[in-house]
Amino acid sequence: MKTPMANTTPTQAWKSVAWVTFLGTAGSLGVSLVLNYLLLFAEGLTPFGRSVISATLLPVIIGLPLFLLIGWKQIEARRYRQELNRSATYDRLTGCLNGTVLTSMIERRANKQSEQGPRSGAFLVIHPEHLRSINLRFGLGWGDEALRLIASTIQSSVRKEDLVGRIGTSMFGVFLPGATEENAKEIGERIRASVGQVYFAPKGTVDVLAVSVGGVVFEHELEFDDMFRTAEQWLSGPRDESLVFSRVQG
Repeated sequence: MKTPMANTTPTQAWKSVAWVTFLGTAGSLGVSLVLNYLLLFAEGLTPFGRSVISATLLPVIIGLPLFLLIGWKQIEARRYRQELNRSATYDRLTGCLNGTVLTSMIERRANKQSEQGPRSGAFLVIHPEHLRSINLRFGLGWGDEALRLIASTIQSSVRKEDLVGRIGTSMFGVFLPGATEENAKEIGERIRASVGQVYFAPKGTVDVLAVSVGGVVFEHELEFDDMFRTAEQWLSGPRDESLVFSRVQG
């Protein structure tokens, strides 16, 4: 759905600006003329007194509402910029970083490791289970609610410096800078256990949320695609556990 602003051409926009400028100038001129005309009938005032009153009142009458309007528009513009920056950075549904931003942040770190030396860490891929079944049984709205609950649980289960992003329709990525294999397994297991304890009752029917966690532990930071491919292969491959890791030495 297009907004009126989206349908405004540059010519129409400039016409609007010109019209507002004309009306504002005409209004200011009218106020000035009326005020000076009224002051002419104030017989007790000297010409100097009239000029002082005119010079004082005109900036107040014209400038005060004008600068209030400008200030309010600046506040609105700042708020819109913040909303645009947030929508470009975070996933609207879950509040996590969106996939593009997560990828960019990880790759910038990987490109800097030659300057600051090698850095170790881990990357987790988290996939909600039974999400398709939830969508079919209760509707897409409840599927979205399940994703929101899972995302919130993941964010509350990681460390302050960790990055959490939504990297697919129903998949999350967690980047753990400096994490050892023990750290990564502990965080992955905490996420899996915490999700299983979330209360989820679509349409009054209590259901259980669950996630599968796959990960890669590395000694030197990798490109995002390399980490994701390795972690996702372990996640989707045949296994008996719901928490599996691969180690990359290079």
